[in-house]
Amino acid sequence: METVKEMKEVRLITASAEETRQMAERLAAFLSEGSLLTLSGQLGAGKTTFTQGLAKGLGVVKNVTSPTFTILKIYKGRLPLYHIDAYRLEGLDQDLGFEEYISGDGVCVIEWSNFIEDILPYECINIDFSINDDDSRTLVIRGYGEENERIVEQLCTH
Repeated sequence: METVKEMKEVRLITASAEETRQMAERLAAFLSEGSLLTLSGQLGAGKTTFTQGLAKGLGVVKNVTSPTFTILKIYKGRLPLYHIDAYRLEGLDQDLGFEEYISGDGVCVIEWSNFIEDILPYECINIDFSINDDDSRTLVIRGYGEENERIVEQLCTH
């Protein structure tokens, strides 16, 4: 895995789905109640794969799958994991009741967060996934807010 650090963002290149899961599993160790991760990127870029690794790092034993049709899945681990897929929520103008999960007692991961960004707080860790020509993935990780910047920094040093 290659790491390139620029200012307040980190770029990680993972060569396989397993490397993506391992990186997410490492990140889980730094998360706490109320942590919010927003994931963006094209279909098949690794958002759910990343969430599987994060879940493992949080001690979740259930199989993690995309909540595309259910919108929200909740998993029990050392902290609850709230996995939201906002892909089907584009253009909805109603209160979805996600606030209790976004700033709740666990870790909230939102795939396709750009579709509901108007309800999201500033403080989060945003990860943008892209597929490279050699089928590796580039993850651009940005921490917004002092605590999240610290977490992103720790991810690079461990």
